[in-house]
Amino acid sequence: MRHTVSCLALIVSALMGTQAQAAVERSTEPATVLHARYLFDGISGRLTDDAIVIIDHGRIVGVGKGAPIPEGAKHIELGDATLLPGFIDSHVHLGEEDSGNSYRDFYEGMLRTPAEAALYAERYGMRTLKAGFTTVRVLGASDWVDIGLRNAVDAGVIVGPRIVAAAHAIGTPGGHCDGPPVPPERIRPSSEIDGICSGPESCRTAVREQMKYGADVIKICASGGVFSESDPLKVPQLTAAELDAIIGEAHRWGRKVAAHSHGDEAARLAVEAGVDSIEHGTFLSADTMQLMKKKGVYLVPTRMAAWWSFQHADGYPPAIAKKARAIGDAHRKMMQEAVRIGVPIAFGTDSGVTPHGLNAHEFTLMIEGGMKPADALLSATRDAARLLGVEQETGSIAAGLSADLVAVPGNAVEHIEATEHPVLVMARGQIIVSPR
Repeated sequence: MRHTVSCLALIVSALMGTQAQAAVERSTEPATVLHARYLFDGISGRLTDDAIVIIDHGRIVGVGKGAPIPEGAKHIELGDATLLPGFIDSHVHLGEEDSGNSYRDFYEGMLRTPAEAALYAERYGMRTLKAGFTTVRVLGASDWVDIGLRNAVDAGVIVGPRIVAAAHAIGTPGGHCDGPPVPPERIRPSSEIDGICSGPESCRTAVREQMKYGADVIKICASGGVFSESDPLKVPQLTAAELDAIIGEAHRWGRKVAAHSHGDEAARLAVEAGVDSIEHGTFLSADTMQLMKKKGVYLVPTRMAAWWSFQHADGYPPAIAKKARAIGDAHRKMMQEAVRIGVPIAFGTDSGVTPHGLNAHEFTLMIEGGMKPADALLSATRDAARLLGVEQETGSIAAGLSADLVAVPGNAVEHIEATEHPVLVMARGQIIVSPR
């Protein structure tokens, strides 16, 4: 026992020494001054000229030409570029990736151990970060991979985007959140700890299980989905009583709730129950969108998922391919109507359904869906930060916030496709992509 205590004391002493040395190194790092031709601050929605942003110890300490520059600061000249807040993707799945071949992807995913899945998730997270997305909301992952990844990033063990994690998505047996219809004698059926529930009390337990293990947000499957074989797209999968139990419990614990829903009836039930966001929303009616606007419920449209799955429908199993084709044009028309009505919109891609790192193509698809470029950029900065509840930490360029920044070539408002080619990415003050 004395030997164990002595060993623990040595380990603690070594760790404290390492942390102290790291603190000394951080304290001696010079401040950084970024200068670019344009600034999009993620607050006003306007582009201004002659951007200067000062970073010290991972925080923004000054913005604009009048801000005092610390002595010995390092200057980085970005030239003809737009400096923006680090982008926020409100809907990703870092634990998986679809290549357009569901058979192979499902087979390879089934063979991965949790440890292996975590290594892939780290790779996907870094790819996302290098694309300029410094914060993501992971809406569903198996084996607590998103929780572990978030904790490792926060502890500085690995480098990755800031993560708001949902753990297991919550839904009903046989629904979109459940696994494929594998014979039960061959694989363990899912239960509340996996997010699968029946009835209000069972669903309340499923919420509590996710929060027990660290979920920041609760994800539910309110309707059927594309990438599940046995459920229709539009049919509601949770009753009003189950929705009340899930959303009420989550809100009591201070967690927001995101509802996957393609179908209008399912979305309306979730909105009436107090959900915070509708994900996808392919078949939303104007009446439901008006209700969302009135109640301040965000739409996270995930245009990338609809675009990608429609393009790759031929590589999916027949039941999935049929649904992938059904959402293509319907989703674009829904997006146009949502913009016209003025539904609050937060940026999200559903990456994982698409390859990670392509996230910024969502901006182009949003504009094709009727959004103005500045509004699309706000959806990935100010508005996404508000939805995720991280606006006091990130989502805009202002003194006191985390130094989460991205620079893209030229005028980002006039050339939105420039967002797909960042020349600088900074996360919590650390340069991830350095200007050439």
